[in-house]
This record gives sequence, structure tokens and C-alpha cells, in this order.
Amino acid sequence: MALNRSNWRATAEAIAIPIVAILFALILFGIFCAFCGKNPLSIYGAIYSTAFGNWRTFQGTLLRAAPLMLTALCTALPARLGLMIIGNEGALVMGGIGATIAGLMLSYGSLLPNVDQVKNTLGLPSLTVQIGMALGGILFGGLWIAAVGALRHYRAVNETISSLLMNYIAIALLNHLVEGPMKDPASLNKPSSFPIPDAYQLSNISGTRIHYGLLYGLIACIISYFLIQHTTFGFAARTAGGNVKAARIAGLPVGKLTVIICFLAGSCAGLAGMVEVAAVQGQANGSLVAGYGYAGILVAFVARYNPLAAAIVAVLLGGIINSGGALQRTFNMPDATVLVFQGLVFIVVLYSESLYGRLKIFKEAEVKAPPPSAASTAVPV
Repeated sequence: MALNRSNWRATAEAIAIPIVAILFALILFGIFCAFCGKNPLSIYGAIYSTAFGNWRTFQGTLLRAAPLMLTALCTALPARLGLMIIGNEGALVMGGIGATIAGLMLSYGSLLPNVDQVKNTLGLPSLTVQIGMALGGILFGGLWIAAVGALRHYRAVNETISSLLMNYIAIALLNHLVEGPMKDPASLNKPSSFPIPDAYQLSNISGTRIHYGLLYGLIACIISYFLIQHTTFGFAARTAGGNVKAARIAGLPVGKLTVIICFLAGSCAGLAGMVEVAAVQGQANGSLVAGYGYAGILVAFVARYNPLAAAIVAVLLGGIINSGGALQRTFNMPDATVLVFQGLVFIVVLYSESLYGRLKIFKEAEVKAPPPSAASTAVPV
């Protein structure tokens, strides 16, 4: 029973602290809005109505949540191994590049198709091309973050710094490709690759504006949860994350675990890049750098690196992102105002990490031993 009570208190703590942190961030955001001369309650109402007010607006929220679920796993999975990866944006961009290359090659047989190739594609089934694009995104994104894990294990390079720097490398590589080797000559105002044919792009779920990328995100979160919590591989990863020395003494291959976990993490963000190309942009361009990777870090933090919780938090944060346009139209506030709120949530959640295990309300009362009786303290004759 004591163990059950302890588990219950730990679960309650893991749920209550993030919720209180978000509420406190809401208060700080309200103070910020008040300084801007706006009514905080009206702002809150606009955010809610735009994000969750009706089915139509909620569909927009789910569209934003789809890539957030996948990019959150890029941070959540390595965290179970004790690694802090923040290269989500770079992995998403690389996944978008890989998906574009695979899509163009399977559609036209070339990255720079001529007029005849554009009019007459290779004629492969739509599902085949989409699977190829998904594999391209997974491979490019996975290898990108796997390189971070390899640097961490074999060369002791700090994974947080290296993954952050690799974001900029990925973005620079994207700009180079769409402005040079992969540029569509027709994309004058916004350099882009040749577009993926409409027949090969991800369609929407029947009767909605929501593309199938949302299902990809939900399935990835469910699989990641069971992989980490209910498999021997996940147990080995959690053991290595708890104590690397003990894991090595037990004979666990820490190096392989590090690279594999990082590959899986990057593949999830890479799949998010594929979704952006195949369902939203239709081609590779600068719009791939939309901030979903950075927002995914916040989702992972608030969810306490739990893949199932990340799916729920992604919907909440997706609603906040979806409300940016409404704040601009209704209150004449910059569209980036929601970034202020995200930043406040990030800071408060980081601070709340120091509260775990310290709040008395989540601690079991210590049972004090009764004072020794006079008989027990008597000196035998």
C-alpha cells in the first residue's frame, strides 16, 4: 500500500506541477497584455475561441499539433537516456529535404525535371511515392540526430550544443539547395524546389481539413510510449539514462543505445518534415523553417518526456499557435505575440523542474518512532 501511495503522489506531482506552471505563465502573459493596453480576459477568450471554440477552428489547432507531436519526440526519446537534444528544427528541415528528393525522384526520375517529365510522370502508385517520401524523411532526419548521439558517445561532444548548431547547418543547407541545385526556375519570389505532383501529396481525412499527418503523429507517440515503457530495449535505455556506469557494468551496449535512440528521435522529426512537404508546402522552401522544431522542445518539457502526454500538450500548444492570427486581426497585436506566451511557458516550466520532490503536499508524512519507554531504557542489574 505504501508503494501505491508513493506512485499516486508521484503521478499527481507530475500532472499538477506542469498545469500550475502553465496557469502561472497565463497570468504573466496577461500582465504583458495589460502593459500593451489590452484586456487580458479578452485575449484569453480570443485564444480559446480561436483554438477550441468550434470544430472548424479546432481543425486548425490539430493541423498545428501534428508536427509538434513528432518534433516533441525528438527531445523526449533521448531524454529517457539522459540526453538533452534540441536539434528538432534541423531534423525537421533535413526530413523535408529527404522527402522532397525522394518525392521528385519517384515522380519524375530527376530533381530538375524537364517539360516532358513534368507532363508525364513515372506513373508510380500514389502510396508507393508517399511511402518513399516518408522513408526519405525518416532516414535524413534520423541520421542527422544519430550523428549528434555518436559525437556525444564517441567524442564526448555536448549533445545540446552540437544539436543546436546543427539546426543552423540544416537551415543553411536547405537555403543552398532551393536557391541552387534544386531550384525551380519558376520560383522567382520564393526560391523552392520543383513541386511534388498533387496526386502524390497527402490528402485530408475525409470531411475535414486535417491531413493524415495527424495520424502519423498519434501513432508515433503511441509506439514510442510502448517502446520505452514496455520493451526490453526501453528498459535498457532507461537503465542507461539512470546510471551509465551501472549500465556498463551490467553489460548494456550504451553506445549502440545512444545512437539508436537518437536515430529514432531524429526520424520522428524527419517525418514531421515529410508531412510539411507532402501535405502543406508541396515542395521544399524556406517555409519549412516554421518553428515547429523549437516548439516541440517546449512540448517535450511540459509533457515531462512522456510520449502520450506529448500528444495532449501538442494540441494545447497547437491551439495557442493557431490563435496568433486572431490576436493580430482583433487586437492589432503582432502575430509573434504567441511566441511571447511560449517563451513565458518555457521559462516557468524550466523553473518548475526544481520543485519536483520538494513540495510537502506530495510527500508522505514521516512516521516518527515512539520515544523509548522507561522499562526499555532501564539498565539491567
